[in-house]
Amino acid sequence: MTAAALPPVVDADTWQRELDALRVREKAATRELDAIAAQRRRLPMVRMPDYTLEGEQGPVRLADVFEGRSQLIVYNHMWFPGEEWQCPGCTGFTAQFTRLEMLDAYDARFVIVTQGPIDEALAYKRRVGNKMTWYSTANSPFGADVGAPPGGGFAVNVFLRDGDTVYRTWHTTGRGTEQLSYSVGLIDLLPYGRQEEWQDSPSGWPQSPTYSRWTSSQEIAELYGPAGG
Repeated sequence: MTAAALPPVVDADTWQRELDALRVREKAATRELDAIAAQRRRLPMVRMPDYTLEGEQGPVRLADVFEGRSQLIVYNHMWFPGEEWQCPGCTGFTAQFTRLEMLDAYDARFVIVTQGPIDEALAYKRRVGNKMTWYSTANSPFGADVGAPPGGGFAVNVFLRDGDTVYRTWHTTGRGTEQLSYSVGLIDLLPYGRQEEWQDSPSGWPQSPTYSRWTSSQEIAELYGPAGG
């Protein structure tokens, strides 16, 4: 493949000066993210009702979804009734998470909750080779109450458990979920970045319609599902 354009070629000293100038901004951004995380740790919280979700083994109280841990991250996966292939963004995002045991040391767990009926949700999980634990809120107002109603979008919610009482501590959606994604971070390191039309890139850089380079749900199934995995 021939690139549409190339960065200018300079000597090593010039390159190092340009890198050092960028590093000042990168370090400032890191410190700002640290400050944001510190503010997040100081957020108040909201007490949640005693919801019941559906898991692989049947009904499960929200407090029991923690499986003994005190902290819980929930990804609310979009769901379209009757569709064979669900949201490619959600499918691709959650496909990244295959090793979550490191959260054990932090007394935390990360799971998927979707509006789809549990049997359909688990069938889809198997079809696309997803490794996370799934729950359904099809028979509960839980999804709607945390920003992911039926027919609505995706979300990330974080909860804290004190005994049998659960509190909601944080929520985001849209591009707020990017901080959880390693794939976006890797792509943003590339000289051509995400190659999407909305990005501020030099003239001549390859650019495509937004989302057009994303892996489809069918492709994820071929790569990671029973046939591909």
